Amino acid sequence: MSVLGNIYFASPGFLRKIFGGIYKAYKDFGADMRRALSERNFQKALIDSSEGKIEDLNIFEQKIYSQHGEDGISRAIFEKIGTVGKFCVEFGVGNGSECNTRYFIEKEGWDYLHMDAGDTVVPFTDIKREFITAENINNLFAKYTVPREFDLLSIDIDYNDYWIWKAIEDYRPRVVIIEYNASIPFGESRAVKYNPEASWDGTNYFGASLSAYIKLAEEKGYKLIGCDSTGVNAFFVTRELADKHFALKDAKQLYKPPRYGAKEGGEYIGHPPNNKNSDQWINI
Repeated sequence: MSVLGNIYFASPGFLRKIFGGIYKAYKDFGADMRRALSERNFQKALIDSSEGKIEDLNIFEQKIYSQHGEDGISRAIFEKIGTVGKFCVEFGVGNGSECNTRYFIEKEGWDYLHMDAGDTVVPFTDIKREFITAENINNLFAKYTVPREFDLLSIDIDYNDYWIWKAIEDYRPRVVIIEYNASIPFGESRAVKYNPEASWDGTNYFGASLSAYIKLAEEKGYKLIGCDSTGVNAFFVTRELADKHFALKDAKQLYKPPRYGAKEGGEYIGHPPNNKNSDQWINI
């Protein structure tokens, strides 16, 4: 704890309001400085890569509204490829405060569709309450008049992500951000068994491996261009955009192991293992 924090908690009640204000201002100032430094680093990286193809997405990582560095990566991608209609779709957004598309909605004025199955008390965005399945995803897109071609799709529902993306037909987002299961080593291609009513139980039995997503992406005409450094989200763009704007690396180089959750032997292993469902994986 900082010196100001110690003073705050050691002070009598009548002084806490004073020190509380000072402490808040101190923290806010620190946060503002970090954001300014982050933006300066982002702009420098953008200038450095303005000519030629982007070689490393991770140098752009920047957290504004996203969980990790996804905001900066997404910004860099669209700075390079441009937009077609400034429309994004994201589901699994919670209350919308921390998600992969809020930056574009609030800072760039994009139109959007946000969906989540939860009962959000204080939403930060206009969230449609929908329980999403492979069977209804295309009907939901039609219901909310999603354009056939749009800029960005972000999927993070913590369980059936692979099967939802696989089920999307006749819609072509230019960029897809999707959560992958970094606990599964690169080269192993598997996904959870599809169950439309299932939800994440907090273990490492969720979603699909990066290798499984790469195979699905190839079928749909996309290429992997990077993963965030925490090992949470993978970034795919259409094949033609990938070839034109990104210096494509071997996918094994782009895979990032989990940098979250439990540790074994000093190394992160992601979410705790689920031995009950270990035989339920579907090989892709």
